[in-house]
Amino acid sequence: MSLVEHLQELRRRVLISLFAVVVGTVLGFIWYQWAPGNILPLGEIIRRPYCSLPVELRADLTSDGSCRLIATSPFEMFMLRLKVGFLAGLVVSSPVWLLQIWGFITPGLLKNERRWTLSFVTFAVTLFVAGAVLAYFIVDQGLYVLMSIGREYQVGALSGGEYYKFVLALIVIFGVSFEVPLLIIMLNLAGLLQYEQVQDKRRIIIVILFIFAAFMTPGQDPFSMIVLALSLCFLVEMAFQFCRIHDKRRSKKNEWGDLADDEASGPITAPTPVGSATSVGGPSGPVRASSAPQAPTPVPPPARPQDINNATDTPGYFDDVL
Repeated sequence: MSLVEHLQELRRRVLISLFAVVVGTVLGFIWYQWAPGNILPLGEIIRRPYCSLPVELRADLTSDGSCRLIATSPFEMFMLRLKVGFLAGLVVSSPVWLLQIWGFITPGLLKNERRWTLSFVTFAVTLFVAGAVLAYFIVDQGLYVLMSIGREYQVGALSGGEYYKFVLALIVIFGVSFEVPLLIIMLNLAGLLQYEQVQDKRRIIIVILFIFAAFMTPGQDPFSMIVLALSLCFLVEMAFQFCRIHDKRRSKKNEWGDLADDEASGPITAPTPVGSATSVGGPSGPVRASSAPQAPTPVPPPARPQDINNATDTPGYFDDVL
């Protein structure tokens, strides 16, 4: 394809992706307040960690005692619903725009590259989803730790915008942090990181992971920090075990195939003197001097055709040949 055809294909795939995101955003905007059957509305799913807190930790600003977040500006409720709907639209439409990205880059990849790319993308999405789900289930514990500090003098009344930022930041941080073991595996497959380089540095790596978790958690609460750090320690250790197995297989595979041209394939023995060699029949004796050189036998000139014709009539001409 020419450059113009590539740009036209890119425009077509971008338009398809944007259309899918817009449709997903509309569905997410509707899902925020209404859901069919036994499916919970999206707004209820988001505020559930906050409403699971004890009553004495959150302010009751309603007449019926229901759990609700507050709004501090006229457009805050609409913008919050639009933001949540857009995020839901990205997730719902992800199969469409991921397929468009895959369809655009696949023609430029080899068969082996396609297989590896698909494996890494699947692994990355799985790790991100696992981190996001774990973050959602520990949001309430992190909020409990943060909002129980100084509860004798204050009561929590969270706005929808601030609460949404906290939950989204925690989900994104957990999802992105869970990609660390995938990065380690990629470096090992590329030959840039070997297991022997990290096998005796586990204590330093664990300390670094705890420091990373302390700085990356949005509320800096100890519960979220410990959960993130322990999860990363477990995933990184699994990545190290993959590196160990992969390095062992690579060393066995290259044991005989990576010898240089001037490198011996086995042990080199000391050379033996020529005179120490023995013959098959026993020890060798002195070599006798050869007789005097004889004169070379003269080679007769080639016979002419008329000589051959005359000689064929002579008896015994072909006796030596027969």
